[in-house]
Amino acid sequence: MEKESTQRLFALSHEGRLAVYRLLMRRYPDEVRAGEISEALAIKPSTMSVYLSALLDVGLVTQRREGTALLYRVDLAAVHGLLGFLINDCCRGRTDLCPVPPEINRLKSNVLFVCTGNSARSLIAEQLLRSIAGDRFSVFSAGTHPAGRPNPHALEVLRAAGHEVSDLRSKSVSEYQGANAPQMDFVLTVCDQAANEDCPVWAGVPVSAHWGQPDPVRAEGSGAEVRAVFQHTYDTMERRIRALAELPIDALDRAGLQAALDRIGAAEFEEIPT
Repeated sequence: MEKESTQRLFALSHEGRLAVYRLLMRRYPDEVRAGEISEALAIKPSTMSVYLSALLDVGLVTQRREGTALLYRVDLAAVHGLLGFLINDCCRGRTDLCPVPPEINRLKSNVLFVCTGNSARSLIAEQLLRSIAGDRFSVFSAGTHPAGRPNPHALEVLRAAGHEVSDLRSKSVSEYQGANAPQMDFVLTVCDQAANEDCPVWAGVPVSAHWGQPDPVRAEGSGAEVRAVFQHTYDTMERRIRALAELPIDALDRAGLQAALDRIGAAEFEEIPT
């Protein structure tokens, strides 16, 4: 175990390999194509191949081939093993060295949905959760590069489903990162691009998960075809939001909540504990 752990620590000691690992952790449980990682981090494909091979060799990531593409994902069991080695062996069980995250607000949790433009997916998620379980959650949304205004098709699909949209606006994540910002209990990225970006660590260490969905704003075709794409986005998000609203938050610890949110992101709704 010691040799394996030291090899893993060495693999993460390199700035480039650590950047790759961070991105894969933000995207978990997604499997991410090597080319997408390379593009997101502005690393040459040949160099990226070396970084991924190093992480793969020590078991920190897994690899799967899909056609001609190689997909990579963090191996959580390896992470657990490494942390266990550091705490139990190196630090002789001194768990007081580990920061203890604050308790989740069980009465009314703060939830932030993040995407790139905050014009469609995150706004749809915000309004869905507010409508479905607004008595249990204070709901917010933001963009890493806000578009400045909600997408008209997103507003259309929300109105058609009976949602109030007059107060929806496109805003930056910076609004929720200042000293006076509400402390989030949950932060959910709903697009791959936002999850690929190395944003500052959120205050309060919220439970975070990735619920990536294709960007409907990029849809092309006739008006009816574009509206169908936005409707599909709404329907998929609604299933996830209803699964979130049904979680027994009072009965789950942080690890249980994290696992449940990961399963929702992977659409494994039937496995969520009740």
